[in-house]
Amino acid sequence: MTSVPLWELRISKVAEKSVRRAPRPDRERLLHALDDMRQNPFTGDVARLKGEPSTFRRRVGDWRVLFDVYVSHRIVEVVAIVRRTTTTYRHR
Repeated sequence: MTSVPLWELRISKVAEKSVRRAPRPDRERLLHALDDMRQNPFTGDVARLKGEPSTFRRRVGDWRVLFDVYVSHRIVEVVAIVRRTTTTYRHR
């Protein structure tokens, strides 16, 4: 039985491009994580970014899914998917 998504997931073009360019094993893990976020965006290793009231990151191996949550509309907007480096969070 397939469960119905509870959240609308919007993925930016930049994030889609990152997923397409990721190595196959990483890409599969990222796609699985994104699919999980349709059911509950707060599952997994999720943390709120400091100074950003509705922006979160989800850790997926060496990758970080940066997303905004609009609870009243049940929308998750993935703004970026980046490989973790020492400067990952400086662009926000």
